Amino acid sequence: MAKKVSNFTDLVQRVTASCLLHPLGSSRFQQVQMTPDRFMYPTISEELMKSAESKEDVEDEYSSSSSSSSDEEQIEERSSEIYEDARNNNALCGFRFCEDERENEVWVLMAQVFDSVSAMKKAYGKLQEAHSPWDPEKMRAADAAVVAELRRLAVLRERFRRGGRRRGVAAAETVREVVAPYEAAVEELKREVKAKESEVEELREKVKCLSVENGKKNGRSLSRKKGGLMQSQVPSSPTPDMFESTMTQVRETSKAFTHHLLSLMRAARWDLTAAVRSIETANSTAGSTTSAAITTTIRHHHHHQAKYALESYVLRKIFQGFDHETFYMDGTLSSLLNPSQFRHECFSKFRDMKSMDSSELLGILPTCPFGIFCSKKYQDIIHPKMEESLFGNLGQRNQLLNGSHPRTRFYTEFLGLAKAVWLLHLLAFSLDPPPSHFEASRGAEFHPVYMDSVVRFPGGKVPSGQVVGFPVSPGFKLGNGSVVKARVYLVPRN
Repeated sequence: MAKKVSNFTDLVQRVTASCLLHPLGSSRFQQVQMTPDRFMYPTISEELMKSAESKEDVEDEYSSSSSSSSDEEQIEERSSEIYEDARNNNALCGFRFCEDERENEVWVLMAQVFDSVSAMKKAYGKLQEAHSPWDPEKMRAADAAVVAELRRLAVLRERFRRGGRRRGVAAAETVREVVAPYEAAVEELKREVKAKESEVEELREKVKCLSVENGKKNGRSLSRKKGGLMQSQVPSSPTPDMFESTMTQVRETSKAFTHHLLSLMRAARWDLTAAVRSIETANSTAGSTTSAAITTTIRHHHHHQAKYALESYVLRKIFQGFDHETFYMDGTLSSLLNPSQFRHECFSKFRDMKSMDSSELLGILPTCPFGIFCSKKYQDIIHPKMEESLFGNLGQRNQLLNGSHPRTRFYTEFLGLAKAVWLLHLLAFSLDPPPSHFEASRGAEFHPVYMDSVVRFPGGKVPSGQVVGFPVSPGFKLGNGSVVKARVYLVPRN
């Protein structure tokens, strides 16, 4: 009998060792046991029970048989069968694991759907109860609960729809949803880039026009520009942008001429304050009030501020008569008799004059309209006493009175300013409608839309309490609504 017990114990040890050497996977095994099909496959415990029953059969057979070796062989064969059955069951469980996992997900999803429907039903019932008696707070709470459950059902529906698709399709849908806002932003940026490119092209055209003008400013011979035409560098019709760039040229040449005039005054040891007062008293039509304002400004600031006062005087003189088609040099009224033809002729003259050297032109045609304009404006700006003090004689004035033009450096600087103003005048009468000319008055409030201060303040912002001390250069309002700002010298109100 003791041998029988030891044989059964040995059987249990063999089965246990087989389980330890060939584990079935505890997590997967437990999940399979929880499925509805758990009774379809025999488990290890069932096999142990069967082995116990077979043990009894073996004991009965042992009691009736006297051959112990044959009993041991039968027990070993039975244990081998149990081991093979366990391995087969483990393989079947592995194959069915994925299907069971998907089935569990469906069961969980359906349970969530039923729970959500029940919750929505309860919320809808509370919503109906809130109507009678009328309770706004309960209605809002119940309505929010119904909406929340509907959203939850929508989410579950999307989960169910995506569940039948492949993971790659689901991932693509998710990526598409995430990328969609970025694609919209990229499209918006592309539109902005196109707009910026258009602005850049316009600015390039302006820079090209200015570069051409600056290149023509330095002495070019008349022989290089035979006929005075450079049609490829000048547009075929006048534009407001051309007027603005020409006005920029006027400002640059006026600064250069004023700087030269101021250096001559200092070289002659002039009292700049007295000089400006004398100029304003002898030539300005603005009266002694403006002269006093300019003189006070120069007295209380550094001497380099005098250039703005001189520039104001020079530009006021050279722009007198700008609104008339010939600066009142004659009494023609071609702009009123045939406006369209006059505009065309003015622009043709602008294109021809733009490519010519002023000194060479006046050397050939000293009494042309431009030559008459230069002679008249020079005599208006430079008083005889001023010229005699600066140069020691009246040689330049006498040449102009005799119908010729000087070749001095000072007169060449003046010709640069005169040509820029002449071109601006031709271009103004080429535009339809022509620009309207305006000038800031002394004591006027500073208006940033129409004025630009020549005095630079800290931070680039004009402080409050500043008014116009005197105008430096005029401004223009163009037909397209753009404004060429007038330059002003600001002083404190008090």
